[in-house]
Amino acid sequence: MSDERRLAVLRAIVEDYVVTQEPVGSRSLVERHALGVSPATIRNDMAVLEESGYIAQPHTSAGRVPTDKGYRLFVDRLSSVKPLSVAERKAIATFLEDAVDLDDVVDRSVRLLSQLTHQVAVVQYPSLSRSALRHVELVPVSDRRLLVVIITETGRVEQRVLELEAPFGDHLVPELRARLNVTAAGRRLSQLARPLGELIDAFQPADQEAVRAVASAVADTLAESTEERIVMAGASNLVRAEPDFPGTVRPVLEALEEQVVLLRLLTEMAEDSADVAVRIGHENTHVGLAEASVVAAGYGADGQTVARIGALGPTRMDYAGTIAAVRAVARYLSRILAG
Repeated sequence: MSDERRLAVLRAIVEDYVVTQEPVGSRSLVERHALGVSPATIRNDMAVLEESGYIAQPHTSAGRVPTDKGYRLFVDRLSSVKPLSVAERKAIATFLEDAVDLDDVVDRSVRLLSQLTHQVAVVQYPSLSRSALRHVELVPVSDRRLLVVIITETGRVEQRVLELEAPFGDHLVPELRARLNVTAAGRRLSQLARPLGELIDAFQPADQEAVRAVASAVADTLAESTEERIVMAGASNLVRAEPDFPGTVRPVLEALEEQVVLLRLLTEMAEDSADVAVRIGHENTHVGLAEASVVAAGYGADGQTVARIGALGPTRMDYAGTIAAVRAVARYLSRILAG
């Protein structure tokens, strides 16, 4: 649709409906918006918008509401995203920077986004398979036990305690620690299989059993940690928005309980070209989310996206404000992980 005036009418309908939750009529558009045309012209524009599938009449009143197609055009034509206030930006920075570890960062991020958007917030936990190793620490527990601590660039920490068949010499731990970190630092875990194999061959035969055990522990950590995790907050916001869902909000709540559904959705949205992706209503492939909208953005360190964060709510959503909040929290989250 190329007619800018009709686009302005659609924009006014979306904005009014998001605020009032009431079908929007031509009279209210004339009263609330300086569209510069007569009520009759606005009625004609609304008729064209309805015929084109951008708005619909929910019942016999004169008012209209946006359809999924109308929301999509509105989002695609957003000329600007509502900026966060100075106070909001400061609150985000302070709240997230006080986090003590990765678990705390993720927990704070999802609660903060839920509070900012008044929607359900979801954060995909950084995957080890997409993370690069920052450091591997080896801590002798006894002459046969060794604690292996794996730290990724996203701040994720995994630990393994190894029980070795034979005692290892005092010389082995510092040498293996140094060589292992030269081999592993900066590499994604999925790229480590061959370098770890070469590392074993670099040691004397008497030490290779212990080196092989440590290398296997790192590889096993990758194999065991491919399962993704979702952290969620603000489900009560969805319940309060139940009038926005035809019939019942239960299908959405059931979809949220299935982490695989959210993970698949976030993975699909990662393929969208926009830095903040938006899926509206029936654009969501899972039937339980056909009446919901999702706004998501990637986060990571050093320009590499390792996971996504997003907000989910009814299609009657403040898209500009939600996009701004999701983008801001994702950027602060990336900044902390890179720090």
